[in-house]
Amino acid sequence: MRFTVKSAGFGLAALACGLVAGLAGARADTTLVMSSWLPPKHPLVENAMKPWADEVEKATEGRVKVRVLAKPLGAPPAHYDMARDGVADITYGLHSFTQDDRFLRSRIGQFSLLGNDAVTVSKAYWKVYAGTLDAAAEHEGVKLLSVFAHGPGMVHNNQRKIEKPEDFAGLKLRTPGGYIADLMQDLGVVTQFMGPGEVYEKLSRGVIDGVTFPMEALKAFRLADHLSYTLKVPGGIYNTSWFLVMNQAKWDEISDADKAAIEKLSGAAFAEKAGAVWDAADAGGIALVAETKIEVHEANDAVLAAIREKAAKHEAAWAEAVKAQGFDGAAALAELRAETGVSF
Repeated sequence: MRFTVKSAGFGLAALACGLVAGLAGARADTTLVMSSWLPPKHPLVENAMKPWADEVEKATEGRVKVRVLAKPLGAPPAHYDMARDGVADITYGLHSFTQDDRFLRSRIGQFSLLGNDAVTVSKAYWKVYAGTLDAAAEHEGVKLLSVFAHGPGMVHNNQRKIEKPEDFAGLKLRTPGGYIADLMQDLGVVTQFMGPGEVYEKLSRGVIDGVTFPMEALKAFRLADHLSYTLKVPGGIYNTSWFLVMNQAKWDEISDADKAAIEKLSGAAFAEKAGAVWDAADAGGIALVAETKIEVHEANDAVLAAIREKAAKHEAAWAEAVKAQGFDGAAALAELRAETGVSF
């Protein structure tokens, strides 16, 4: 049998191609599990989380897939720690659900009079919190993918129209914790913390008199039949700061090229996407409320002055606290409001 250099070269080339093909075939794609605690049909899940998951798969040419679970792997307040500890690969949630000060600087996204739409606030929040206030440093043990906010927060109740500051006193309201719980308590409200999924039962049974929510929630959680009054405040009486995070070890497994593709879809881009979803959902809530008995009214000067007075004290205390961490909270708040065009 003749064995030439030419045939040997061909054989080695074929062997190399075979090895490469074999390795490619053996490479396992990364499938990331997202624990999702909002109802599966909630606008944020349907129109932000799932489309983002699809975009990640497309941008990475199928190398990274995200599976959004229909049922959560734990309670809503546990979701940050679930991502950190690897119970889930990706989670989202509210910083205010975490009952400690590890996200002190995130509170900038919860204050009163921040902005009149979720897109503007979310983009400004990502820019200021992720940039000026170094959000990544507060999110230890995870890869911070994005932060965002919902639409202007309002006060909804079934007891009375709030026409003077004293009308807040004694109302039993669900709040998401954090700043808005503190503000409501300062105004005389009896606050109760619970996940959004618990609200309908508590409201319909009279355990609570109302809720602090953006307009979308009245439709998303079927609350309109059990409410009578909605108080609106220019720029929102509060907002909520949301995170989208990934387990750090899982992130480290992904190639640099795929990390870059995912980051391009996250950050400011996801903040804007989520904000647009909240704005569309708020529009649906407003349309629904217009067909109900709920009376929507603007905060008058006396009510607005009381809110500003209490809010200013919380902002000053927060600015002092973040100063101890080396940040200028007052300047960051001014920057955020300059971005959204709302004055305090």
